[in-house]
Amino acid sequence: QVQLVESGGGLVQPGGSLRLSCAASGDIFSIYSVGWYRQAPGKQRESVAVITSAGSSNYADSVKGRFTVSRDNAKNTVFLQMNSLKPEDTAVYYCQSMGYWGQGTQVTVSS
Repeated sequence: QVQLVESGGGLVQPGGSLRLSCAASGDIFSIYSVGWYRQAPGKQRESVAVITSAGSSNYADSVKGRFTVSRDNAKNTVFLQMNSLKPEDTAVYYCQSMGYWGQGTQVTVSS
């Protein structure tokens, strides 16, 4: 069974930065795409960024130019660097891969 564990969330002021991590168990992680999603209170879960096994990435329009997704296959870890954070980025952030979801990490952007 694959386990995905997110970390790095927290409280940050508008304009600040956070780096989320998604660590996966298992050696086959490197051959799968990984997606970051978020869900704000009262809203549906939405895709934020996806990175393929080859390292290609796509972003939601709302985060383009501010968020960067990357991966370290040797460490079975995917990162989401979030800069210029806005209050509307407040949500629980999840990673997803191979049909599995992590438990999520809370990101709160507030002054």
